[in-house]
Amino acid sequence: MAPQIKGMHHTAFRCRDSEATREFYEDFLELPLAEALEIGITKTGRQEQYLHTFYRMANGSFMAFFECPSMEFEFKEQHDFDMHIALEVELDYLHYMKDKATRQGRECRGPADHTFIQSIYFRDPNGYVVELTAKTEAHDDAVDPSKNGAREKLARWTQAKRDAGYGPDAEPGNIRIETGAELHGTAGETL
Repeated sequence: MAPQIKGMHHTAFRCRDSEATREFYEDFLELPLAEALEIGITKTGRQEQYLHTFYRMANGSFMAFFECPSMEFEFKEQHDFDMHIALEVELDYLHYMKDKATRQGRECRGPADHTFIQSIYFRDPNGYVVELTAKTEAHDDAVDPSKNGAREKLARWTQAKRDAGYGPDAEPGNIRIETGAELHGTAGETL
């Protein structure tokens, strides 16, 4: 059977303050606020008052947030690749947003050339890393598993990791995985 999942309807995150979150996603990133649901009871029957906001993207999917004032929310500092939100844009819009961030004095990293995409990065008011990414001409070939050897790369990685004594339940530590592959940096450079 062919995949039946059509795409992402929404992805939801906790937020500290719905208005500060709205200012970033609507006023800065230009995603319109589409809905704000005030909820007083959860599906598990717990009495909890919270606000669930939705911001519409061009393809009809949404970024969504929950603010629950009675529940503590402190963002846990994480490495950038532990969790980040990557939103696709056209290259001219990526440059426009870089310039807009500079004009507004917002922190913005990049652009980073990952060979198949170009990216810039922000932190939203909740601490999440938000990436705006634009496809390059190399994109479609780079993500085509019939051309890029994705399964072979995963198998080689998994085998090398197991050979090094690092299994799915092992604690992280100083480990070097020797796959024999040429290593690249996040900007596509050979290491």
